[in-house]
Amino acid sequence: MIRTKQAPKEIVIDLTGPDGNAFVLMGMAKNFAKQLGKDGNAITQEMMAGDYEHLLSVFDREFGHLVILER
Repeated sequence: MIRTKQAPKEIVIDLTGPDGNAFVLMGMAKNFAKQLGKDGNAITQEMMAGDYEHLLSVFDREFGHLVILER
């Protein structure tokens, strides 16, 4: 069987579920940062510098091209 390559499925994070927890998001940020060669510690420090909305905006700025955050 010959199959055409398919684009990878998008990553969607449901913010209303357990993955929307700030600590889970920071863990994901560290993981994504490592994979992309970014400084995960600097990103998570910035995520913690404000409220939950600030955390989401930093996450979206850094990884929005890979991940969709859903409310």
